[in-house]
Amino acid sequence: MTTLTSPLRSLGWTFTDGLTLVGRELGRLRQEPGQIVAALLFPAVMVVLFGYVFGSAIQVPGGGDYREYLMPGLFAMVTFSAWLGVMTRMAADSSRGVMDRFRSMPMARLAVPFGQTGADLLTGLLMLAIMVGAGLLVGWQPHRGLIPTAQAFLLMIVLRYALSWVGVYLGLAVKNDQAADAMVPLGLPFTMLSNAFVPTGGMPGWLRFLADWNPVSALTAASRELFGNPGAPSGDVSWPLAHPVAAVLLWSAALLLVFVPLSIRAYQRRGR
Repeated sequence: MTTLTSPLRSLGWTFTDGLTLVGRELGRLRQEPGQIVAALLFPAVMVVLFGYVFGSAIQVPGGGDYREYLMPGLFAMVTFSAWLGVMTRMAADSSRGVMDRFRSMPMARLAVPFGQTGADLLTGLLMLAIMVGAGLLVGWQPHRGLIPTAQAFLLMIVLRYALSWVGVYLGLAVKNDQAADAMVPLGLPFTMLSNAFVPTGGMPGWLRFLADWNPVSALTAASRELFGNPGAPSGDVSWPLAHPVAAVLLWSAALLLVFVPLSIRAYQRRGR
């Protein structure tokens, strides 16, 4: 009985301390209103920029409104940004001695990475909600009903949580927050090299292969399918685009299996 109670007590301790750190991260946002404003404006700016400026020059495969084609890609883009925010916050806390302060306190060691990923999940939900509102204002809407729509957003949440663990590991691996900031622009090629904004069929073969196997492409294709938006893949397509829902789940599981243990090990080593 004692051997069973001890792990459960440790898990409960980690969960409780993790929730406390989630509150700390959300409280830090209140103290930095600039970040809140940026988080509120970014989704709306993306909808206007890509939907109206670029959309006038891009034809949707099979016909249809480009903004309806675009919105699933923007949802995927916001989802993919999870690792960037978590990486910079983890690197900043590590370089400024915040992590050392946490280790000196009577709290669960694993609460810090779990708190960071939990806080990112909540801020990600807020950004998605804002983008949904902006999308509805410009004419986007889901067409397949409540359950497929909920499934699409659940896929985004699952993949975002998995990507946040990538950010935890990278934030602990880099030397300081300046190095983390220098890595932020690397996120743009990953989102652009996908089917989020244009079809991959017109790309060179090697580039199309990379784009089709990009998790952003899988999430975008799955969202278009579940929302009933134009641009669903047809004909001879790669496996991730032919089975996008399964591809997103497999990507999420693989990222969690790899980066959760790596992140926990990296956090424990930083304390030695």
